[in-house]
Amino acid sequence: MSALQELFGQFDIIEAFWVNIQLTVLAGILAFVLGAVLTIMRISPVPSFRTAGNLYVSIVRSIPLTLIILGCSLGLWGQLGVELADSSSPTFIAVNSFRLAVLGLSLYTASFFSESLYSGFNTIPVGQIEAARSIGMNFSQIISQVVAPQMLRGSIAPIGNTVVALAKNTTVAQAAGVFQAASVLSAMLEFRPDLLFSIFLIIAFGWTIIVLPVGMLFTYLSKKLVVAR
Repeated sequence: MSALQELFGQFDIIEAFWVNIQLTVLAGILAFVLGAVLTIMRISPVPSFRTAGNLYVSIVRSIPLTLIILGCSLGLWGQLGVELADSSSPTFIAVNSFRLAVLGLSLYTASFFSESLYSGFNTIPVGQIEAARSIGMNFSQIISQVVAPQMLRGSIAPIGNTVVALAKNTTVAQAAGVFQAASVLSAMLEFRPDLLFSIFLIIAFGWTIIVLPVGMLFTYLSKKLVVAR
């Protein structure tokens, strides 16, 4: 039996990476929605909204992700008793930890999505927004019909970078007790240090399969949807 076969037979490597993919998809969706809301707040004509949006982005980006994940796990659940799963379920701890990790990743990544979208907003000529106001369009109409389509097209590349970073950041979910790639890596290094090179190949190949297609997709989209000026 080869070293790779031994490792795949002894450790649930595929399931571990599948958890990372699930964390990326779920946290990515929630973070993008929250990031879009933050971006709208930052370009809002209401000063209090702009201040709140900018403060959130500035503060959250400066906090280590591990601290945010621990805050959700130990703070929300451990201290405040916030439960995101059925406490009577036999899988309560695993499911609750997973959902808390998704929450922490979403809160953190939303600030980076907001920055990505804001960079797309900055590519829109000011004259277009002024012209929309001059014909009587209100703020919601300007956002939905003028700003959003161009902002999204102009921020494809930075959004892709944020998604790639999020995928790799899902390993921090180990701090909340979520079993994923970082967990299985630790277990393999502890129990099979004799197969160090094979362990490295498996983890590197696994992350390449996850990250490379995402990077290629967003690179293609950024070139396909580029806004000609």
